[in-house]
Amino acid sequence: MRIDRVHFYVEDAQASRNWFVQHLGFQSVRRGVNEHTRTEVVKSGSVHFILSSPLTPQSPVASYLQQHPPGVADVTFGVEDLEAVLQQAIAHDAKVLQPIQYDNKVKTAKIAGWGSLSHTLIEYSEYADFSLSTAEWRSPLSFTGIDHIVLNVAAGDLERAVKWYQNTLGFQTKQSFNIQTERSGLHSQVLVSRDRQVQLPINEPASANSQIQEFLDVNRGPGIQHIALQTANIVPSVAKFRDWGLSFLPVPASYYTQLQERHKLPLSMEELQEIAQHQILVDWQDASPDALLLQIFTQPIFGEPTFFFELIERRLQAPGFGEGNFRALFEAIEREQIKRGSM
Repeated sequence: MRIDRVHFYVEDAQASRNWFVQHLGFQSVRRGVNEHTRTEVVKSGSVHFILSSPLTPQSPVASYLQQHPPGVADVTFGVEDLEAVLQQAIAHDAKVLQPIQYDNKVKTAKIAGWGSLSHTLIEYSEYADFSLSTAEWRSPLSFTGIDHIVLNVAAGDLERAVKWYQNTLGFQTKQSFNIQTERSGLHSQVLVSRDRQVQLPINEPASANSQIQEFLDVNRGPGIQHIALQTANIVPSVAKFRDWGLSFLPVPASYYTQLQERHKLPLSMEELQEIAQHQILVDWQDASPDALLLQIFTQPIFGEPTFFFELIERRLQAPGFGEGNFRALFEAIEREQIKRGSM
């Protein structure tokens, strides 16, 4: 299984295209208009995003935006055997939104996901070739892939959502987290596809004022909270994105003071200063300190405290999700909640 593309429903597809091009260095690769919807496609390396906005009230995007703010409406999974995947989904009562269709050498189908989310399933006639089809010219800032996609669900729904993705699409549980600060908390389970190529953490709030609850309130239901984009060299990338006007969550200087006190710090002082300058979070495991996980989180991109991006670099294929950073991230988002007056 692979994440083939992600479909955003937005208010103005052209403006969103320009945002991705200007702030994250994406390329505009395709556009189209039908009787009720405008669509733009942007790419960076192997990452493809579809951006659709309504032209008339009859557009499905218009219906979505009446219920939710702009955000992710569909996550498309590339699969090797579409019939088998769809048969398993139907056997576990998944709602089929689009039966199998054939277009050239591509087969697609669509099922309803959790909440208002849908999942398009796509099979290419030569799947191995598809994995190489994105080996086109790339700028030095191109993303190398989608590391993970995070779904937020309502309090009490975590186990149900986990079982739904396990039964319907064959995901498996990889890790569980419980994060608690002085102000709020969350519960999280990380799911992976059977081949471990797709990672899907699912969160539920553990307190009424949790950042997860704020997302659910503003989004008016469950949805995709963030997408982690893989980069081969996060420091120069973040520097360039800052130059292009991309806003990131601020990290207090005390975080880097505490970082120096951690056992087996695998960074030189020069590297640490550079990372601190760009407010990048760092994590590692004592057993393999050179396998560094570096990550940074943008501010919400649609003007409301819902969807944001994570940029992530895994040196030496560092595992995990920055467990040592979870509390720092949670507290950084809490500070933004306090600024908004929602905590």
